Amino acid sequence: MKYRRLGKTELKVSVVGVGTWQFGGAWGKDFTQDEVDAILDKASDVGINLIDTAECYGHHLSESFIGDYIARRKSRTGWVIATKFGHNHSDRNNPLRNDWSAQEVLKQLDASLSALQTDYVDLYQFHSGSNEEFDNDELWTTLDKQVQAGKIRHLGISIGSNDNLHQTDAASSINAKTIQVVYNRLDQTPENRVFPSCERQDLGVLARVPLASGYLSGKYKPGAQFADNDVRSRHDKEATALKLQKVQEIQQNELPEGVNMAEWALAWCLQHAAVATVIPGCKSPEQVEANASAANLELVSEEHPSAWKAAK
Repeated sequence: MKYRRLGKTELKVSVVGVGTWQFGGAWGKDFTQDEVDAILDKASDVGINLIDTAECYGHHLSESFIGDYIARRKSRTGWVIATKFGHNHSDRNNPLRNDWSAQEVLKQLDASLSALQTDYVDLYQFHSGSNEEFDNDELWTTLDKQVQAGKIRHLGISIGSNDNLHQTDAASSINAKTIQVVYNRLDQTPENRVFPSCERQDLGVLARVPLASGYLSGKYKPGAQFADNDVRSRHDKEATALKLQKVQEIQQNELPEGVNMAEWALAWCLQHAAVATVIPGCKSPEQVEANASAANLELVSEEHPSAWKAAK
């Protein structure tokens, strides 16, 4: 595993982390604690130290799985735990209840700390709120007090739009030190404005959805169908068809011979200088290990995007 500095936080994070949206049941699978334990054990074994979760991944369910694991392993100091705030729901079938008011966010923070069974979170992220909800001095003053109290080590922003320059440019003014954004081979929008702003401010970038909701895993061909309980079944059908066609073209024209597509797709994100870490989801220890292997791929030449080698 390799590690990079997460911007001004000065945290050293593994270049591949563990995204945990799936633990809330959104990907058509209900996880057990034993399954989560096996995934996080494997993550630890391969050197991953970053876990990204959120309050709304199953109404603190994902956080509870993580908290139970860490409490029993007595391994809190070995992990960088990132969670989020701003909305919640009681179960996956109910709509999100959005609330970024200072008073509500304090309740969410305490609920997250309780679920995670920890006294502090390493990174607490504004979760895909609007600019109006973001521009709330009371919210950021309240959160800064929580930083001073030790409940939060660092603040971050998980932008909902890949081109949200308003929130990105304002990060330093509200003491946020990281930006989380969708970035992958199918969606390179952040390269235009968000990444340059992050580099100017020395913000750590967490690239979420690096496998484009699994489309870049290489497992799905054009015409693939997804089960009703899989979140991808609710994606726009025409857009999905176009993505799968593009993935097929990438496999034919860019994927090096003998290289796993998911591994390559993660390494592709990491070749951008602004990106500190990628946070793919995973359903099994085997997927964790495969994801981690992306740290061993290096782009040999920018002029030849298909030229990759295993890093020493």
